[in-house]
Amino acid sequence: MTGPGRGRYLARMAETPAEVEAAQALRHLAFHGRAGLDSDAHDALCAHVLVEDRRDGRLVCCFRILPLAGGGEIAKSYSAQYYELSALAAYQGKMVEMGRFCLHPEVGDPDVLRAAWGAMTSYVDANAVDLLFGCTSFQGTEARRYYDAFAMLKERHLGPKCWLPAVKAPNVFRFAARLRRKPDMKLAMRRMPPLLRTYLLMGGWVSDHAVVDRQMNTLHVFTGVEIGRIPPERKKLLRALSRLDHFAPLA
Repeated sequence: MTGPGRGRYLARMAETPAEVEAAQALRHLAFHGRAGLDSDAHDALCAHVLVEDRRDGRLVCCFRILPLAGGGEIAKSYSAQYYELSALAAYQGKMVEMGRFCLHPEVGDPDVLRAAWGAMTSYVDANAVDLLFGCTSFQGTEARRYYDAFAMLKERHLGPKCWLPAVKAPNVFRFAARLRRKPDMKLAMRRMPPLLRTYLLMGGWVSDHAVVDRQMNTLHVFTGVEIGRIPPERKKLLRALSRLDHFAPLA
């Protein structure tokens, strides 16, 4: 499914098994630095968004989305493997889990991200989504490198207690409980993953602990964005992007 997209890049839904496999190949290249397929059981449950270069059809970005009718379906999510999400089971609005977001390692054009966020914004608006959530990763499993970033998350961006995930994974870094430092904000932002910076600009919040995922060689935090709480100016910018690269809602 595609829309008019007037930029160099076009965001659309994967429509065939081969296109899903192309996304899995890009994920493996982005996450592991070599050829292969990054796949799991959740791929069959999700819709896969592809961002392609119009000039040659090259796949430059992808992510997957899992729509949930409400918190009662939260156990279906990828995040539920790592976080105890029973607090969110009471959430009444529509939810979408966004995951496996990646860029081709040879592509640094910021318009790729604009196309991806424009597509996501179109989907959220068309489907009246209330909560966007997922796991957001820091590269590597050594938490010390990110102490200032985690201290900033503790000071400014912890989720509301009513929705906050509890610990489920066997290996976690409880940064909200352990860190007592005042963050160096410049260093914190330099060490913050770009995707998480975007979520925070949208008013996003995070769990009070990070999961140590040695299989993926990452530390990740549960991240939530309540659509109704996105700052008006940020929402205006996102909707301007969505007019450039729109895709139709899922059937």
